[in-house]
Amino acid sequence: MRYLKLFYFCSDLEVRQDGCNMAEGREPGLLYGEYLHLDKILNAQRLASVEDNNPVHDEHLFIITHQAYELWFKQILFEVDSIRYMFQKAELLDERCMLEILKRIQRCVLILKLLVDQVMILETMTPLDFMEFRHYLSPASGFQSLQFRLIENKLGVKQENRSRYNQAHYTKVFSDQGSSEQLRQSEVDPSLCDLVQQWLERTPGLEESGFNFWEKYQRVVEEMLENQESKAMQETNDGIRKTKLNDIQKRRELFGSVFDKKTHDALVQRGERRFSHRSLRGAILITFYRDEPRFNQPHQLLASLMDMDALITKWRYNHVLLVQRMIGSQQLGTGGSSGYHYLRSTLSDRYKIFLDLFNLSTFLVPKPYLPPLTKEMKCRLSLIEAVNDVSNDTSDIA
Repeated sequence: MRYLKLFYFCSDLEVRQDGCNMAEGREPGLLYGEYLHLDKILNAQRLASVEDNNPVHDEHLFIITHQAYELWFKQILFEVDSIRYMFQKAELLDERCMLEILKRIQRCVLILKLLVDQVMILETMTPLDFMEFRHYLSPASGFQSLQFRLIENKLGVKQENRSRYNQAHYTKVFSDQGSSEQLRQSEVDPSLCDLVQQWLERTPGLEESGFNFWEKYQRVVEEMLENQESKAMQETNDGIRKTKLNDIQKRRELFGSVFDKKTHDALVQRGERRFSHRSLRGAILITFYRDEPRFNQPHQLLASLMDMDALITKWRYNHVLLVQRMIGSQQLGTGGSSGYHYLRSTLSDRYKIFLDLFNLSTFLVPKPYLPPLTKEMKCRLSLIEAVNDVSNDTSDIA
């Protein structure tokens, strides 16, 4: 037995040592460092404190962390641009393409989770440590991150919803023509939010002919509210009865705001909603019937878009806390902004891109009230029917 164990060990050792060093022959091709241009990346950390003959240890961490942010921003832009391209191509509206779109959005979600957690590494630096080299940073500022501004624009942050930067338009900090042109183009091109709305407007089941979900939905909402009102009226305690009836009236008004297109459009104009009326209806329809095969991936897509939005907000929030921790709430930022107070203003719903998806739960009804699908609609939402639609007509593919 001992002989067999020794034999197997020697055999395994021989297998592990099989192969050769391909780099020795220097056949055509790139080595690891050459392929990744590590000579450029690893020599891109220029410490201002070292150049001033007053080296500060934590400046190295500060630079590495922000360079890592910018590299991940580049990857997010790469993914978002590809997703926008796929949404813009009519021939790619096939559900078979949805899996690739979903995969790339979820990749962005994981990157953003990494960026949120990365703030904790910077928090290992104390305010006194930061103070040792902070004066070297001015007039540099994180606000000058071109890539983050591009991410915001390409996802769908509206210019009218932005907080002004020192009473000026945000583009004023980008003086070079190349950066200004990129920002201008990103404002003109359809954002991911715009393209998602166009896609939602084609959701099968929104047509007035056939299933006509919207008409059925309005009927069941009214039935639900009437039942709740009837139960509330049976309450013997005057205060409780009044509270319940007031709540039902508020809910009736909320539902009315989504049923009436003019009211909805007015809310969009005021910046309280983002989606067009028809696209919001499509999102509600997908949410209700997410268990149907054709709506599985669309529902996951809507959830992933909210994940992206939420993680960007978390990243902003962590950044605000970090700034307050490092410089307090009264000092100016190194770029000249109000620092903590400016950053805190970016945490409001004005910066939420997919705000309407977060608020969809406002318009849900319990499953017993859900309008049952007709046999024809059930077939349309099956995978087999979806594939057949691709070969015949892609006009209503979600």
